[in-house]
Amino acid sequence: MTKTLTPPVAKKVPHTLTHHQHQRTDNYYWMRDDNRQDTQILDHLHAENAYCEAMMSDHKALQDQLFEEMKGRIVKDDSTVPVKDGRFWYMSEVSGDDEYARHYRGSDEALSDKQLLLDVNQLAEAYEFFELGDMAVSPNDNLLAYSEDTDGRRIYTVRFKDLQSGEMLPDVLTETEGEVVWANDSKTVFYVRKDLQTLLGYQVYRHVLGTPQSDDQLVYEEQDRQFYMGLGKSRDESEIYIHLAATETTDILALSADEPLGEFAPLLARTPGHEYGLDKLGEYYYLVSNREAKNFRLLRATKETLSEPEQWEELIAHREHVLLEGMELFHSHYVVTERELGQIRFVVHDYSGSSYQLKFDDACFYAGLGYNPEPEAETVRIYYSSLTTPSSIYDFALAGGKKTLKKQQRVLGEFNSEHYASERLHIRVRDGVEVPVSLVYRKDRFNKDGTNPLLQYGYGAYGITIDPNFSSNTLSLLDRGFVYAIAHIRGSEMLGRNWYEQGKKAHKQNSFNDFEDVTRALVEQGYGAADKIFASGGSAGGLLMGAVVNQAPELYRGIGCHVPFLDVLTTMLDESIPLTTNEYDEWGNPNDEADYHTILAYSPYDNLRAADYPNILVTTGLHDSQVQYWEPMKWVAKLRELKTDSNLMLFKTDMDAGHGGASGRFKSLHDKALEMAFFIGLLEG
Repeated sequence: MTKTLTPPVAKKVPHTLTHHQHQRTDNYYWMRDDNRQDTQILDHLHAENAYCEAMMSDHKALQDQLFEEMKGRIVKDDSTVPVKDGRFWYMSEVSGDDEYARHYRGSDEALSDKQLLLDVNQLAEAYEFFELGDMAVSPNDNLLAYSEDTDGRRIYTVRFKDLQSGEMLPDVLTETEGEVVWANDSKTVFYVRKDLQTLLGYQVYRHVLGTPQSDDQLVYEEQDRQFYMGLGKSRDESEIYIHLAATETTDILALSADEPLGEFAPLLARTPGHEYGLDKLGEYYYLVSNREAKNFRLLRATKETLSEPEQWEELIAHREHVLLEGMELFHSHYVVTERELGQIRFVVHDYSGSSYQLKFDDACFYAGLGYNPEPEAETVRIYYSSLTTPSSIYDFALAGGKKTLKKQQRVLGEFNSEHYASERLHIRVRDGVEVPVSLVYRKDRFNKDGTNPLLQYGYGAYGITIDPNFSSNTLSLLDRGFVYAIAHIRGSEMLGRNWYEQGKKAHKQNSFNDFEDVTRALVEQGYGAADKIFASGGSAGGLLMGAVVNQAPELYRGIGCHVPFLDVLTTMLDESIPLTTNEYDEWGNPNDEADYHTILAYSPYDNLRAADYPNILVTTGLHDSQVQYWEPMKWVAKLRELKTDSNLMLFKTDMDAGHGGASGRFKSLHDKALEMAFFIGLLEG
């Protein structure tokens, strides 16, 4: 990477922002265009793309090789494990070079009479971007509702198909959140309508098949825009739910699924700070609640006692060091997901008080409940993976826990799990806490002598835990001698609810310090060479990257910064931008002076300065609805202006994609190949 082409230089138009008697000058505020039609902005993005391509041209062969390696590990003809839901078994298949799946059902597990429900390849044919959202079969099994996003902004259109005739119904629902829930009459559906400015779902509508969308009835509107809105149905399918979730508060409204023309009513009084998950099976409601329980506990109530928390029956008490993450109800048992010392586990309980834990082999792994639509099932389906074990699907017998492997992801080529090793470390950081770190390497390429290149990944927000999951793509780095490490920094729930709370709002700086201190420790312990350390993160993990390169740029040779949240203060002050008001409980509300100064202290865009920065690759999507394209665009322009080094600063915008990047199973590999080629190319000089 020795080219000396001139990077694009953006014009400066000073724009003054004043809050709490504090002034900021933003020279690149002009880059925001909500309509994404300003030719000056689009021309600049195209120029950045051309510069990125030119600067990476020496490594085009490497990028192509990495793409082919990753693609070559993917089984072209593959299918999911069939799952029974009602009278039918459902599964999907991909074949050849198809980017998308075909969805089928049949009357037996072998799908000997399989019926094609949807061919997503056909649906996507006319679009540069396509994402299938929800698929929901009507209770009488005759109709299919599905939603599609064709520009990456997560604004979905819902369509309906008659599964008996194969014909499409004339009903089309636009500007939705994507979810569809059927009432039990198989002719009424509920959906969430989006605010096209903020892109938040805030209204629930009822639609009766055969009527125009303009006749749909508004059945609920949420006035408090701090809440995300979703829909669901109870385990016994007797109730339809409106789920409302702010960062620190939950609310659920219910309607009888047999009376779709009725009104939704709150199940519990909305109480600030009360977070809970709820489901219903038979006469009981089950709640995973943080009421008087920071790490949550499991409770049970009847319709009569549900509104009286003092009368709830406790099934699993609160525990100081065990996070209760969720539950799945069956007629004979219920399965709870727990996390202790960062590790997930599943405990099966019967309704008489007996319980046992499901067993796995690896010491460090990720597992999650699979799709288990049938409460009368005698097995529970679980997804399992580790840094060295490809994705696996198991069925566990609820009575006794006998384990049956239904399928393990095949990795084509020369992959052998015995060639790789993973470790779980606990690294003490500057304020004395120990941060878990999961890492993996190829045994014959790793010496622990401080010579290996190392890629460290992190996220650290919203309580989202990045578990050690298998990635066949990462093999391309491991096979070249890289160590791959996941830093489970504060802001996740890896070590329970307190771990999350210590990484948000006024404590957000902990996330950045944790990541930096983990890097230093991994170098000190010989896992990586001091001059070969790379880091990568996306979205809130992109904020992490921006903050870390401001406070410790000397640690990293290269940074991957993807769909990054970088202009935190300006965004959080603008309630017209999607997601802003929902995020006050995560980042703080900068309309409050104390929160303003907390965010100002770390906001990556506001803290850029004249200094040497690492080599940096930034990627985004023009149609990103979560982090707007102009955040990385402004950050790159300002960093180009201020940085005092000659290191690479590359910026690529996918002009067709949104927050999730390119659609399809192969297209997205091009972005991964670009980042890998960027890192490897820096080592090659």
